[in-house]
Amino acid sequence: MKNSILKRGLELSVICVFALTASLPAQAQGVAGVTDKEILIGSCSALEGPSKFLGTQTVIGANAYFKVINAEGGVHRRHLKLISSDDSYDPAKTEACFDHLMKNKVFALGFFVGTPTGVKYVPMVESNKIPLVGLFTGAQTLYSPLRHYILNVRASYYDETREQMDGVWNTLRFRKVGVIYPEDPFGTTVLEGVKIALQAHGAEPVATASYPRQTTQVDQAIGTVRASDPQAVVLVGPYNTVTAIVKNSHAHGWKPLFITVSFVGTDQLIREAGQDAEGMVITQVVPPYYLTDLKTVALYRRTMAKYYPSEQPSFVSLEGFVDAMVLVEGLKRAGRDLTHEGLIHGIESIHKLDMGLGPKLVLDYSETDHKGFKSVIPTIVRGGRAVPFDDWSIAATH
Repeated sequence: MKNSILKRGLELSVICVFALTASLPAQAQGVAGVTDKEILIGSCSALEGPSKFLGTQTVIGANAYFKVINAEGGVHRRHLKLISSDDSYDPAKTEACFDHLMKNKVFALGFFVGTPTGVKYVPMVESNKIPLVGLFTGAQTLYSPLRHYILNVRASYYDETREQMDGVWNTLRFRKVGVIYPEDPFGTTVLEGVKIALQAHGAEPVATASYPRQTTQVDQAIGTVRASDPQAVVLVGPYNTVTAIVKNSHAHGWKPLFITVSFVGTDQLIREAGQDAEGMVITQVVPPYYLTDLKTVALYRRTMAKYYPSEQPSFVSLEGFVDAMVLVEGLKRAGRDLTHEGLIHGIESIHKLDMGLGPKLVLDYSETDHKGFKSVIPTIVRGGRAVPFDDWSIAATH
């Protein structure tokens, strides 16, 4: 009898402890970066250096959406706080940047920028088992093989280069394509994307040449590719290096169809290259920010005008805004009792969600697919802005 009473008392104690633990806030249960009132998110990006436009705009866009959500009361009554740290788009600075975020005990990561830096962060993310949502890069290694803790929002560089080569080959009937790329993982992943896309047409680039990353030492690469007389040339790099290539080429009378991917930072490229950007084709992963008939673009513009009135809208900050929307949707679906796995499963539960970005950009995840958007939007620079198109014949008059 006595043993029975003791056993019953022990069972009740266990039940009480379990109930008490379940009612504690996430932080009291050991979930870093979460309190009753706040969720900490960490970001590493280029806030300094020659490519800082990409990092600062990404962070501004993300913060803008966080302000919208916080003004509405937060996510499950918790406000969002973004801790952003600089890695200058420099792989050598990635470990220090990541460690800084870990010391600040963030709950999750988001809004990272760049391929050379991104590939350095992957093992850090995986070893710390912390979700990373939204990277301003389309490097294939982030998509395949599936990485449990990496949740991409944008379409990949392979998606972008496939759109480019299909348009060039099928519509423009160009048969000679060159590639100029930086000597880093960004350059090699886009080059590989072009090669794979051309292989589908039984072809390959007629010439490729590289240049030292984050420099304007591009003369030799230009000369090498120009010697093969390509009709179209894919330029790989951020706005500062692509500007140098385009201006140098035009100054020496070389004017093939120049094409580049979304990472370039379209708006800054147009500002720096000026008239030399006219006629360039740039594939985008979000719609132009002036298409305010789209619900999310309109929200983005109103939010930027309210919280960042001195900032010009851009493709980059719009992408940061959209990435933040996806992170917030995942947090909402994860529920009040936040865990890393809960966030991941929350995002994986998003199926064919209309994000207010037009029919091409429908958000779709699963346990075996961590790429939210599958489509890209080709644009051509006309009159100082990137104009979307469906028919590649528009690029024939570049």
